[in-house]
Amino acid sequence: MLNTLSGRFLILTTIFVMLAEVLIFVPSVARFREDYLLSRLERAQIASLALLADEMIDPSLEEELLRNAEVFNVVLRRDEARQLMLSAPMPHPIHATFDLRDDTAFTLIRDAMARLFDPEPRVIRVIGNPVREAGLLIEVTMETAPLRMAMIDYGLRILMLSAVISVITAILLFLAVRATLVKPIKRVVGQMQRYAANPEDARRIITPTAGVRELREAEEALASLETQLTGALKQKERLAQLGGAVAKISHDLRNILTSAQLFTDRIEMSEDPGVKRMAPKLVNSITRAVNLCETTLAFGKAEEPAPRLARVLLTDIVDDVIASERLAVGEAEVSFSEDVPTGMTILADPEQLYRVLANLVRNARQAIVSTGSAGEISVAAREEAEQWVITVTDTGPGLPPKAQEHLFTAFQGGTRKGGTGLGLVISAELVRGHGGQLLLDRTGPDGTAFSICLPRGEADGAVEKS
Repeated sequence: MLNTLSGRFLILTTIFVMLAEVLIFVPSVARFREDYLLSRLERAQIASLALLADEMIDPSLEEELLRNAEVFNVVLRRDEARQLMLSAPMPHPIHATFDLRDDTAFTLIRDAMARLFDPEPRVIRVIGNPVREAGLLIEVTMETAPLRMAMIDYGLRILMLSAVISVITAILLFLAVRATLVKPIKRVVGQMQRYAANPEDARRIITPTAGVRELREAEEALASLETQLTGALKQKERLAQLGGAVAKISHDLRNILTSAQLFTDRIEMSEDPGVKRMAPKLVNSITRAVNLCETTLAFGKAEEPAPRLARVLLTDIVDDVIASERLAVGEAEVSFSEDVPTGMTILADPEQLYRVLANLVRNARQAIVSTGSAGEISVAAREEAEQWVITVTDTGPGLPPKAQEHLFTAFQGGTRKGGTGLGLVISAELVRGHGGQLLLDRTGPDGTAFSICLPRGEADGAVEKS
């Protein structure tokens, strides 16, 4: 019970209601004491009327009047003269005097609490105004024991009533909180447990129904999270299936490309000048395709293979990429330029770097061709103190907002209809394998620019000569 939200709320409600009742109890007891003293002054004034009617009264009658008024003596001031109206022997000396004519609330509360916690019987003097203006002042002496007993009896009744009110209030609040908060929370928890049992089932995604605004916001946030998680799990399953399919295709395609590689050996022996010029590029392309098929098998099982770092001449790789893309341009008005320092060598895996640049240049070419207008693609490189930076810039239409949001997410970052966005995902992974970063520098109506940042540090024995 104590470990539940409703149980703790019940206990806290009872405590707070009791605290509120205690705050009411203190001034109530002070008020009761004031009323008690005023009633004794009124009784004493009524008793003194007998003496005003007859100056000589029987002692037994005087004693009875004082006993009924519960005082020891009565002093009445009329016309500036103090007159002892009634008197009887006092068991104790006067302990304190209380003037009710101008007491403040704080003074009344203080005196009431002092009397409540003082068990000693004492005699006190009480001064007040006579009722109905029957004089200037009335003063009585009285014993405190009956006053204290009356205050205790009144206080106990107040506390009992407070306890009953507290319990009833706590129960009502407990039922209200259980209906408006605890049950909806339990429903959300139960739904989360059902969803966790099979998160790929979209039918188990929560439907926000809470009437309380905060709970509804929590349900909406949970529904959004579950929707994203279900989509991610389905995407992961599709990727796993795609990986298996690609691995099978790569296996067979590798065999086909190996046969094609044998035919290119014969093509190289041709005497035709055009064939001689294009044959080396064809051989390189087929060789890269065979290597890609072999590495794809590994990618389908885990990640891209670790790069085989070597010192490579960057201009050779850039020339191969641009030459391949020029062939794919066709009749479109796309021009290529490069600004790579002559003789610049970098530390990289040549095959993986070729794939990265080919993906970026191909994306740029497709973006420009899709506009139907002329455009330019530029590949530049520079050497910095701690890294090499290769930039691929185009004058295309820029990346759409969705592609920017999911730039390196497979099947979500595609920039054209039917695109999968895998090119940028693979490129970013290959660059990370080199210890570098693939960054989007800018994009907009005037074009897009990507940067490949590769670190210059190298480990002993990790470099192969190329």
